[in-house]
Amino acid sequence: MNEQKPRSTSVKSFALVGSYVPRQCGIATFSKDLRDSIAEQLGDRQTTVLAIDDNIGGYPYPDEVRLQIPQHRQVEYTTAAELLNINDVDVALIQHEFGLFGGRDGSHVLDLVRRLRMPVMSTLHTVLAEPSPGQHRVLRELANESDRVIVMSELARGMLKNIYEVSDDKIAVIPHGIPDMPFVDPHFYSDQFGVEGKRVLLTFGLLSPSKGIEVAIKALPRVVSAHPDVVYIVLGATHPHLLRSQGNAYRNSLEAMVKDLGLEQNVRFHNRFATLDELSRYLGVADIYLTPYPNKAQITSGTLAYALGAGKVVVSTPYWHAEEMLADGRGRLFPFGDSEKLADIIIELLDNETQRHAIRKRAYLYSRPMIWKSVGRAYVSLAERVLRDRRRSPRPITQSRVETIDLTSLPDLNLAHMRRLTDDTGMLQHAVYAVPHREHGYCTDDIARALLTAHMYHDLTQDDSVLPMIDTYLAFIHHAFNPTAKRFRNFMSYDRKWLEEVGSEDGHGRAIWGLGTAAMLTHNDAVLALSTRLYQESLEHLETFTSPRAWAFTLIGINNYLARFNGDSPSRRIRKTLSERLFAQFRGNSDANWPWCEDKVTYDNAKLPHALLLTGHNIGDSEMLEQGFRSLKWLVNLQTVEDGRISLIGNNGWLDRGGKRARFDQQPIEAMALVEACAAAYRISGEEWWFDQARNVLAWFTGNNETHSTLYDYHTGGCRDGMKVDGPNLNEGAESTLAWLVSLMVVMDLNRSRSLDAEQAVKEKNDGGKVLVE
Repeated sequence: MNEQKPRSTSVKSFALVGSYVPRQCGIATFSKDLRDSIAEQLGDRQTTVLAIDDNIGGYPYPDEVRLQIPQHRQVEYTTAAELLNINDVDVALIQHEFGLFGGRDGSHVLDLVRRLRMPVMSTLHTVLAEPSPGQHRVLRELANESDRVIVMSELARGMLKNIYEVSDDKIAVIPHGIPDMPFVDPHFYSDQFGVEGKRVLLTFGLLSPSKGIEVAIKALPRVVSAHPDVVYIVLGATHPHLLRSQGNAYRNSLEAMVKDLGLEQNVRFHNRFATLDELSRYLGVADIYLTPYPNKAQITSGTLAYALGAGKVVVSTPYWHAEEMLADGRGRLFPFGDSEKLADIIIELLDNETQRHAIRKRAYLYSRPMIWKSVGRAYVSLAERVLRDRRRSPRPITQSRVETIDLTSLPDLNLAHMRRLTDDTGMLQHAVYAVPHREHGYCTDDIARALLTAHMYHDLTQDDSVLPMIDTYLAFIHHAFNPTAKRFRNFMSYDRKWLEEVGSEDGHGRAIWGLGTAAMLTHNDAVLALSTRLYQESLEHLETFTSPRAWAFTLIGINNYLARFNGDSPSRRIRKTLSERLFAQFRGNSDANWPWCEDKVTYDNAKLPHALLLTGHNIGDSEMLEQGFRSLKWLVNLQTVEDGRISLIGNNGWLDRGGKRARFDQQPIEAMALVEACAAAYRISGEEWWFDQARNVLAWFTGNNETHSTLYDYHTGGCRDGMKVDGPNLNEGAESTLAWLVSLMVVMDLNRSRSLDAEQAVKEKNDGGKVLVE
């Protein structure tokens, strides 16, 4: 199909799971039409298909089919779920019918939906009034695992509620889609089928005993007696499953019946699977459309919907879908198996042209909201609501490994992924899953964090294997510094070309943070000399900065630097200037319900009160210190939900003053900033509450979050790039991995300090409360 210009929508991608053309079945055709109608809304490339195969060889599918799932191979359903999860699909759309999926009562579909992290919408093509216990269980669990179940009639909605106990708010009614066919006079197409001057009756669809064609044939002798010009066209290939098991026995029996009744001139079998264009012309030529189905328990009929959409006079048995669609004079019903009554109705309609045209018009007008374009929009609109609901109420990811951290059980420090992303230039920004992604090159932001991470690691472990990495990171930051502008550049391409002459204020502040930490922790004279020199050269323009976060990053770096060189006058002066500005912005913008320095809470938030805490403590400013405690506590409580789980403010909208916070996408740097700030608050105040919060936020990485899923990758040592509504972003870039490592080391260092304090307390007790000096 031609690429359509997508409309603006929060839904960016759909994956449809079901049978698909060129497989010959009604759901395959439905799936193709639905997929194309959604593609008109989102764009052709954003709507992919996973096709269920009913034969080993599969089919020659069109390009939109991404994966073929052999119906009876259970493991393939798990593979399909993995494919959708790693491709960041927004919504999975399941086409359900019991016979479509493998397993007892089609239970293999549950292996798929149980493992999907994204929202699931399931379209039910069959809803049984008297299901077997297995069918009842499968459909109930499918509904439970789905964010919405879609049916095509109000009767089906009621059955789901009353028989399967599905809550009404989970059910959506969207009609069966139809082509946008014109309202034409039946004689317009008559010459194409050799039926000029004839009255045409039509039934189409895959031929099987479930169509009840024999009932219509038995009605024809009386109809032909009254109207000799009647021709009944039966359009459709034999159902493939029936053809494999019984051949054309059913078709042959119908042809024999026609011969026995002497109707060879009045009944025509067109044995083929019609294209949409052919079907439109067949429907166009029909005066009356027949659906003489023998089974009442048919909740959906695509052929019925198509006939109404073409403005046909429909005569049908009263199966469920027909009763609803043909109500209010939109068609005529006759009893199941009653050929005599069917003959009466056909004769009456053929005798009364005015009645036929009135029914046609009512049917056509009723069907206008059912055209595929409208149905596609309805599906996309429903998906938008589903995504909003999922963001408000995330669902636990039950398949993810959940290891909530406690005080006595911390994962081992593992720098494997940090080393994997590091080459002889620096640390690559991004990864495709856990594989370094070279296209986006490097940035000073990340490498400054890598520098402080490597120093923290060495300080904690005394493992000298990290020292060459420190040299690499420091060399990059040295090269990043533009000596003319006295500013750090930020972005470098993989071919070592700078993409700018001056980076952002935030990037400059993070560089100072990394350099100040290196100066505080290093035991290497060369590293100390270069990091100190770069630090001092980068101070020149700091007082012109206007970004509060750049002030905060800088203040943390300066406080770390002054921990080693406390008498450095320029650093002390700049610390005073920037901290007063930051404190003044907090005081000028805060109130009792909003103790924040801006009207929007955005990124790296805890760094702001963290800077106030460190500076207020180090310069002895009790008011600044109190502001830091108050704002940080507000920030922690704001991001702690039921059961103590952490829900970070997401970057998909942030939090405006007086508004609702965005719950996704949650970023690891927010957790890192909270852990560091809470650790600083604990060290300054000695209050256990802060220590508990630092541990609690660290556990966000390993399951203490709204989706109960793990961001830390125990296999690679990396960290996933954020928490989406359907679970982690599976890429493991530099920022997220460093955020995890820093957070883990901060809590480890707190544990080490507490252990040393405990040992000292025991020693003092054993020595009578005196500290001995040897």
